[in-house]
Amino acid sequence: MKQYRVGIVGATGMVGQRFLLLLNEHPWFRVTALAASAGSAGKTYAEAVKNRWAMKEPIPEFAKNMTVLDAQADMDAVVDAVDFIFCAVAMKKDEIRALEEAYAKKECPVISNNSAQRMVEDVPMVVPELNPEHIEVIEAQRKRLGTKRGFVAVKSNCSLQSYVPALFPLDQAGFTVDKCLVCTYQAISGAGKTFERWPEILDNVIPYIGGEEEKSEQEPLKIWGTLKDGKIIPADHPNFTAQCLRVPVSDGHMAAVYVSFKNKPTKEQILSVWENFKGVPQELSLPHAPKQFLHYYTEDDMPQTKLCRDIEGGMAVSVGRLREDTQYDYKFVCVSHNTLRGAAGGGVLLAELLCAKGYMD
Repeated sequence: MKQYRVGIVGATGMVGQRFLLLLNEHPWFRVTALAASAGSAGKTYAEAVKNRWAMKEPIPEFAKNMTVLDAQADMDAVVDAVDFIFCAVAMKKDEIRALEEAYAKKECPVISNNSAQRMVEDVPMVVPELNPEHIEVIEAQRKRLGTKRGFVAVKSNCSLQSYVPALFPLDQAGFTVDKCLVCTYQAISGAGKTFERWPEILDNVIPYIGGEEEKSEQEPLKIWGTLKDGKIIPADHPNFTAQCLRVPVSDGHMAAVYVSFKNKPTKEQILSVWENFKGVPQELSLPHAPKQFLHYYTEDDMPQTKLCRDIEGGMAVSVGRLREDTQYDYKFVCVSHNTLRGAAGGGVLLAELLCAKGYMD
């Protein structure tokens, strides 16, 4: 595989920091540009994140003395230095969309962690193991943008990564998911927080995360959607309803899932589908693809967030407590790492897929 020069736009935030760690010593990607807001521009990266570095691991040595560029004012300098960018900025949605499209129109592909373009009909929103064929819509997007190489591709909401990967393969196996109720218990890093910055969350649960329930109910339908006439048409099933809570956990989103099928499988059939499921990232042996995407635990008290969030480098999904339900067909629990599989890691895996398929050339 050829080597690619990559940039991180929004490099000083929590997801940007996670991108930096994931890209340190990546076999295909080399970070050649870091960009953030005007307030960080001109400083070294170490200076820009001096009191805001939130990762357990230290800042990679190569990045400490890199000069942070202005994501908007220095756009041409960023584009000249990279083959594509990862974008994880904290701005208003219309500003994010304008920024990402501006990079794309300068022939710089954008892998976005932001929600601003997830429901745009010609922007692929991809979980690489589940709907990799959606990247084919990029050709239609390029026609709209007037680009030869530039495009925007996005990853889905972080909480979806805990439960959609367990449901999608069952649907594809012919059991057809009919309806799903999901309650997510989401870590504070999903809000860009640490316990030091958010002491109010200690000994507390907050039963509201702005916009999260709408995303949890609508975004899966785009993942289930079909590609037609240069657009991704969202599916009309399954029917999702969601409730999302913020809990005092540093990293890792848990989901309690209740599901009914049009063709109800046996418990043994469900477990077999989960155990044997592999996607394109596993077939291609992409660098950040987990070898076993779905890990099922038989213990009654598993999966636990603290014990399971880092499995396979934080890129796998843990599942447990599968049993029949009195109102739905089955219920179970899932856990995924929200800033790895759910955010930066999912973005890096998507970029690896796009490189392997030639979209970055």
